[in-house]
Amino acid sequence: MTALAADTFTDASFTIASDTDSDAGGWMLKLDGAWITQQIGPVDQKLRALVLPAQGKAIIEIGDVSSLDTAGAWLIHRTELALIDRGVEVDCRSAIPAYARLLETVRANDAHCPEPPEPTNAFVAMVERVGRATVDAAVEARDLINFLGHSVIVLGDSIIRPGRIRFTSLVHHIEQAGLNALPIVGLISFLIGIVLAFQGAEQLSKFGAEIFTVNIVAQGVLREMGVLLTAIILAGRSGSAFTAQIGTMKVREEVDAMRTIGLDPMQILVLPRLWALVICLPLLTFYANLMGLLGGAIMATVTLDLTFFQFVRQLSGAVTLWTFWVGLIKAPVFGFIIGLVGCYEGMRVSGSAESVGRMTTRAVVEAIFLVIVLDALFSILFAVLGV
Repeated sequence: MTALAADTFTDASFTIASDTDSDAGGWMLKLDGAWITQQIGPVDQKLRALVLPAQGKAIIEIGDVSSLDTAGAWLIHRTELALIDRGVEVDCRSAIPAYARLLETVRANDAHCPEPPEPTNAFVAMVERVGRATVDAAVEARDLINFLGHSVIVLGDSIIRPGRIRFTSLVHHIEQAGLNALPIVGLISFLIGIVLAFQGAEQLSKFGAEIFTVNIVAQGVLREMGVLLTAIILAGRSGSAFTAQIGTMKVREEVDAMRTIGLDPMQILVLPRLWALVICLPLLTFYANLMGLLGGAIMATVTLDLTFFQFVRQLSGAVTLWTFWVGLIKAPVFGFIIGLVGCYEGMRVSGSAESVGRMTTRAVVEAIFLVIVLDALFSILFAVLGV
């Protein structure tokens, strides 16, 4: 064996001594003192300064160590690995069983960090992200359609057998989603009616046709703005609440408990919420239409110097019965979609509070997106039908 010069590092709290030991037949490293986290910096520096043998056998003696924790054990293990990499046979000796067990634990949990991935081309990475997002969207669309089919079956069964509907829960959700939403829906619709009347009067005054501001308000509120804004408000208010409520029950494993005792979560949780929105949204749309027309009437009387009765007379000639029904026909469909998405995302919550927040956000975004898409499709359909 190649002889190495003796190295000794002494500190107030620890000592590292290395030398060749002819009796033991190898290189000896003796450690004593405190090998704990508070000494990790000085100990690490001294160990790195040691001159390690290049072959033969090495003995690490830790019997004189007064205290040892995980940080100190990791430094000893690192020294062992450095010796093994140099082709040295290592024998670590400890007279204290607790130290030996701690070293074994550190050795067993020594997981090497994987090699960092090679940098990819920015364009390839972008294409990969787009592809992954497309696949995820397709999978989610498939699952949503599956949930839609299940919901339609449950709704159809409740129509055939009304006794399956939990009317107490239904009334509760009608109150929460419908009655409690009256103030915000009325205020928003009233202000939208004012905005439409003001903007319409300002533009039509350039052509001397201010009286047709009534037509703009009537058509905009009754056909589009009333039902669309009401649906968006309920998507953010009630759809998110459905997701949070069902998601919290999923986290608490209440949904699993329902299945265990033989209850169907679709009938207990989903069905009352779907019926509540299907019932509430047409009623809220009717209320929103009235508030929007009231706001438009007030602004028209102020800006156009019309009386309220003149506004009503012009309104009766500007709209037909179908103008009123176009908005109401869309309302139950929008309510069903909002309830469907809210309950679907709630059922997808996994076992964490973070998942509840994430799915609640997704429910709002998806519900508003689907409502706007359906509104566009309805507009195209009514245009084709000449309504």
